Amino acid sequence: MKSLERNLTQYAAYHRDRRNIATHFAGIPMIVLALVIVGTTVTMPAGPLEVTLAAVLAIAACIYYLVLDVAFGVTMAVALFAACAVASEAVARLGIPAALLAALALFVGGWALQYLGHHYEGMKPAFYDDVKQLLIGPLFLCAEVFFALGAKPALAHRIEERVGPVVARRTHSGKTRFEERDPRAGQGADRA
Repeated sequence: MKSLERNLTQYAAYHRDRRNIATHFAGIPMIVLALVIVGTTVTMPAGPLEVTLAAVLAIAACIYYLVLDVAFGVTMAVALFAACAVASEAVARLGIPAALLAALALFVGGWALQYLGHHYEGMKPAFYDDVKQLLIGPLFLCAEVFFALGAKPALAHRIEERVGPVVARRTHSGKTRFEERDPRAGQGADRA
């Protein structure tokens, strides 16, 4: 199994444009919630209880995230179980047909935002090269929040060393607008 750092680095390589990351902060939760809503409509007997497919898959995902990193795993568990609670409430209040329609709208809208972000980025989504990156997307958002709050700075630094910093805007050449205007940018030129 790839390490946390390798997984996040691979995902980050496809996500260096701030606009792309911003669309992912909306799109990924929409997609995850849509899938959880659909999974909530499927129940299975577990002894005297019924368990939803969403709960089973959330537990499996949480185990995977916990193996990669305890702090991220606990955070993802809270987020996924909150999504399960929201989905359960939505299905109970709306009924299955309306909940599935809402899930479809969230799913399509979420993917539209993802592709808009990758249009800005000028790169294909990470899962085109490795389907497991679909599981890393939510974890990437969790990591970005941790990094923004100053947590796990060594990990953030190692990822950025490998794939470069997040930029305001990529151009079609793959360079930032600053690098295109100043060819010394990114080469360690002294700006004193």
